[in-house]
Amino acid sequence: MLRKTTLLSVLFICSLFFANASAPVNSESHSETEKSKSYDPVPMIMHHIADAHEIHFWGEGENSFSIPLTVILFDNGLHFFSSSKFHHGHDLVESNENKYMYFHGKIYSVGDSIPIDKQNKTKVIDRKTGKEKDTTIVERVATIPTKDFIHDYIVGHKHLEDGAYVASAKPMDFSITKSVVGIFVTFLILFLVFTSVAKSYRSNGGIPKKLTGWMEPLVIFIRDDVAKANIGEAKYKKFVPFLLSIFFFILVLNILGLTPLGFNVTGNIAVTLVLALISLFVTLKSANKNYWMHIFWPPVPLALKPLMIPIEIVGIFTKPFALMIRLFANITAGHIVILSLISLIFVAQAGSGTGMAWGVSPAAFALTLFIFVLEVLVAFLQAYIFTLLTALFVGMSVEEHH
Repeated sequence: MLRKTTLLSVLFICSLFFANASAPVNSESHSETEKSKSYDPVPMIMHHIADAHEIHFWGEGENSFSIPLTVILFDNGLHFFSSSKFHHGHDLVESNENKYMYFHGKIYSVGDSIPIDKQNKTKVIDRKTGKEKDTTIVERVATIPTKDFIHDYIVGHKHLEDGAYVASAKPMDFSITKSVVGIFVTFLILFLVFTSVAKSYRSNGGIPKKLTGWMEPLVIFIRDDVAKANIGEAKYKKFVPFLLSIFFFILVLNILGLTPLGFNVTGNIAVTLVLALISLFVTLKSANKNYWMHIFWPPVPLALKPLMIPIEIVGIFTKPFALMIRLFANITAGHIVILSLISLIFVAQAGSGTGMAWGVSPAAFALTLFIFVLEVLVAFLQAYIFTLLTALFVGMSVEEHH
């Protein structure tokens, strides 16, 4: 079993080198000037941990291979079109007389083309005076602060046409993004796995075999050591399905995030926020009279009650906030470390040539493999911690007065 796990880890790391490395390795024939150019790995890292409107496999720009996803916008009506129409951000998309541009994973509605002079200046409307004023565009793609102007503007010099475009505030985006696909894939995996487990129990007289033998210890562990231990013998049963759903949902999402497909769903703070809110909702909905008495009339001396009551009220919200940040930060940090280690190869190549890149590769590969194995452990650990703390909070809310 250990040999199979090690082989699988090596295959994943090899896939990461091909799928996540977006910086091309130049040949020896490149000039010394090109070799001296530094390679900044931050854009590549942020690109791969961020959500996107396509599932990217390899390559860059027109040479890349990716699966486009459906864009759904609400901007004076619904707009449906494929993300492939953006051509990796090089083209505008027109839908129902509205135009949209794609920039750094975000979609912006685009106004009329405006001129930008040689000094990178253009005109915008001042919020206070209502008059036009000159504004210097620091970059060819830059954000103009919203506090001084009527609209949010993104000014971008796009090579699809001569001139620049002013994009207003982002429309409401309900698109099927990479994270949404990851959630759908997780639902499908869990449905197939637990359907198979249920059929196996029925056909084998309740005796666990094959996949069921792997799943049963996990289910029993969550039931006995998480739910029963923290909620109590009398009330734990009705919360077991919820806790199992939370545990396996986060676990599968964490493992999917380690694949080259890049489904970094639990590294998306919006997802961890919703999971934390669900935990808060279940906790508050299950709370009994004793829980609320402990919040609004804590068992402390009367002189301390004015101090403790606000602390207890704030504590209601800090608990799910900690759940949200812990899961998001740990998963995101692991992905950043892995991609940073892979980027060492391209930093070395950009600074010292292909020979140095080959010299750094073994060490980078070994460190990446080590961190990857730790990330597998973290995937299980973070799912367990989130489920354990949720069970603990629920147990506090249903605890009877002694």
